[in-house]
Amino acid sequence: MSVYKEKTWSAPEILADLKEVRAKAPLTHVLTNIVVTNWTANVLLAAGASPAMVIAEEEVSDFAAIAGGVLINVGTITSFDAKAIKAAAIAAQKAGTPWVLDPVAAGALRYRTEIATELLNYKPTVIRGNASEVLALAGASGGGKGVDSTAKSSEAVDIAKELAARTGAVVAVSGEIDYITDGKETIAVPGGHILMTKVTGVGCSLGALIASMLAVQKDRLQAAVSASAVFGHVGAIAAKKSQGTGSFAVSFLDELSNLAS
Repeated sequence: MSVYKEKTWSAPEILADLKEVRAKAPLTHVLTNIVVTNWTANVLLAAGASPAMVIAEEEVSDFAAIAGGVLINVGTITSFDAKAIKAAAIAAQKAGTPWVLDPVAAGALRYRTEIATELLNYKPTVIRGNASEVLALAGASGGGKGVDSTAKSSEAVDIAKELAARTGAVVAVSGEIDYITDGKETIAVPGGHILMTKVTGVGCSLGALIASMLAVQKDRLQAAVSASAVFGHVGAIAAKKSQGTGSFAVSFLDELSNLAS
């Protein structure tokens, strides 16, 4: 039976990382899907980061090179997006800009799975996904239902460790408990609420916050842990103050914007 370290919002380094984001407002280059663009930008603003949704193929290389962190999310991937995403990943790798890969619905459809797998060649700093996505990206059977996972996060930990060791990336598996691993050390982050799965873009915006954290926290494992712990804490509080998914979304942004501000 695996034994994990556990971290929550109460860990002082997590508060310190969020305060550093607020102090430095890192420029975060976000290439994400059309469903969640506005929400993701608002989440980063609430956390104190500076989001930029630059997606033109002609611009992404220059921008990825100057950003503090980059998120690449394949949620609504098209052939046009694929060119820009690849260019951004190449530029980030060349410039040493930390970047996050979110392989949305990997394993569910061949095209996106091939693109997400190819992007591993450009050395993502962090890979963040649900259990089914991580399993599929690693070449195992993910069994995802579209963008939703049919596997528990705990079921993907061993594969996540193998994927981290093979790619050199930190792998963050989101779920009822988040598990973040660099292949050697694995940290469990409890918290959150089921309502976080009922609002479009919460998971996708977590990837963006990890990118912002990477801009101020050079320990990649710690950056991913801090972002996950912040989200779990905010989600739990927001759920207590909401009456449903609509008010939860507003409460989530309110709680995040007030946290450590």
